[in-house]
Amino acid sequence: MDEPERWRHMSTAPKDGSRILVTVRPSEQGPAEVDLAYWSRADQFASEGWRASDSSPGRVIEYADPELKCWMPLPTANLSRASMPAPWEGEDAQQLDGSGI
Repeated sequence: MDEPERWRHMSTAPKDGSRILVTVRPSEQGPAEVDLAYWSRADQFASEGWRASDSSPGRVIEYADPELKCWMPLPTANLSRASMPAPWEGEDAQQLDGSGI
């Protein structure tokens, strides 16, 4: 991944269990936010799909595909930046990956 710190289409997100940052769409429960998530195979606790990384057996936090707007690989350690990136605020698909240019 040549440009690790940019938002990408969810259709390109890795489904190998690696943790990634995701933009969760705004809803009646609150504004857009960034969360740490991973793709999980079905198990005794939940079906296959996106899960928040702070899920635990019996308390699985699942995201439906429409809830997630885009993803980004985890940034490398950078001591000068101590916060998460801002959620993607642009229009949907047209502007991700430079496709709106």
